[in-house]
Amino acid sequence: MEPLAANGYRVIAYDQRGFGDSDAPPDESDYALDLIVSDAVAIIRQLGISEPIYIVGHDWGAFVGWLFCLQHPALVKKFVAVSVGHPLAFKHAGLQQKLKSWYVFFFQLRGIAERELSKNDWAAFRRMAKGYPELTSWIADLSRPGRLTAALNWYRANFRLFLTSKFGKCKVATLGVHSPQDLALTVKQMTDSAKYMDAAWKYVSIDQSSHWIPLDQPDILLSDISDWFRNQ
Repeated sequence: MEPLAANGYRVIAYDQRGFGDSDAPPDESDYALDLIVSDAVAIIRQLGISEPIYIVGHDWGAFVGWLFCLQHPALVKKFVAVSVGHPLAFKHAGLQQKLKSWYVFFFQLRGIAERELSKNDWAAFRRMAKGYPELTSWIADLSRPGRLTAALNWYRANFRLFLTSKFGKCKVATLGVHSPQDLALTVKQMTDSAKYMDAAWKYVSIDQSSHWIPLDQPDILLSDISDWFRNQ
């Protein structure tokens, strides 16, 4: 955020519903992606932004970004999708991607997933996020009443979305960024995004990174984002 702001961009990062200081509605249906995209639109309008924006999103943020671009292409100048490809590319990525997404099915188990992730001082979660200094603050955030369920409700409310929704082609120029070492997402679900584009598309591979590219290789990611934004 800081280097982008220093280069003249107005950088806006907000706590999405269920996270940080934003509200965590109690119902699973409150986390449907159409509602989450409408949150982003409301923020833009509240801030009085009239010109097209740049969007950068990682993981769920990337999926929200894809849907934002599909639903409101006129509001977006360029998009950077980190780790997650176009929804149709993800949907049709094949057996390997389904196997890598095993945890999505586990997260559907209401109560059980919460218990297993948080038991023994969050041992399972600590294994998933091993080595990151932010781990302490992540656990503190998720330990607040209802917040772990809110995070899992993102998966629960949108599980059927991948099976039933009809996604169109993206009309926003998009940069796709992925790491071959990603344990959760295949290269195919990112590179096949090219099939579902009606605008400029570029793919960048970042090595020596886990799924968490913004934490593992922030300088390389920043360089790729900056180059994409400058390339008019």
